[in-house]
Amino acid sequence: MPISFFKTHMVLTGIDTNNDPDRTDTLIFASSGTTGEQTSRHFVPDLALYDAISTQIFEQTYGPLSNFHILALLPSYLERNNSSLVYMVQQFMTRSGGLQASEPTSGFFLHNHAELTEHLRQLARQSDQKKILLIGVTFGLLDWAESEPDLSFLGKLPNLVVMETGGMKGRRKELLREEVHEILTERLGVQTIHSEYGMTELLSQAYSMGNGVFRPSSTLRVFLRDINDPFSLYPETSMLTGSRQTGGMNIVDLANLDSCSFIEAQDLGQYVGRDGDFRVIGRFDNSDVRGCNLLAI
Repeated sequence: MPISFFKTHMVLTGIDTNNDPDRTDTLIFASSGTTGEQTSRHFVPDLALYDAISTQIFEQTYGPLSNFHILALLPSYLERNNSSLVYMVQQFMTRSGGLQASEPTSGFFLHNHAELTEHLRQLARQSDQKKILLIGVTFGLLDWAESEPDLSFLGKLPNLVVMETGGMKGRRKELLREEVHEILTERLGVQTIHSEYGMTELLSQAYSMGNGVFRPSSTLRVFLRDINDPFSLYPETSMLTGSRQTGGMNIVDLANLDSCSFIEAQDLGQYVGRDGDFRVIGRFDNSDVRGCNLLAI
């Protein structure tokens, strides 16, 4: 199903959420967009499923959330009240135990860069050996890295994970993911930049632990279609051999039980390796500028 249907239709399986006592917490997530742009809406009747799936995927990749302090630099997402990313990260913070009122060690940051830096310094002085996850929208991390005079202490934190997501949101010039990571590693003094791939229309995520290579989760798979023929899929041998042929991304998300599990996205990707790993290298010319965009081809 073309992903644009989430903009024009209520995509649901037909479940009557009004008469199902187990599905009373329906929430509508909306995608980011520029002023006047029609955004996608994802109706999620079962928030417990989203919580469970997103937690499982993260912990399968990085280990228990209880081992993390989580800091989120998410301008543009925090300025909306229907972001699936903000919801997910807030659930992560709760599960990590970092939102305790007495002494919170996790939290969201908007444009208060100096406060974020000081919070990281304080965590660096703690001796609890917990990992620190700093997840930020790409343009927000770049703005922070350029505005703070000295972030070299971050390179001395062995348990720090810096994760970018969400792209530029039209706030900065679009860059290749490799260029973004080069800037951030130099400014922050860290060896590797991690990435999260997700979107409003999906309940599953994929994570990259470096070099922009995403590992599909247990509920998500990516299949590549011919750029000029949407009905022609690249053969499975392309996935098995890690072919670098570029194609449009068709995404199977088994967590989308209440909407649609088979999405024709407007991202361009390549297979990497032999296990379905993939890169996101851009978007189709005629697609809208979206959060996961790093390069408009």
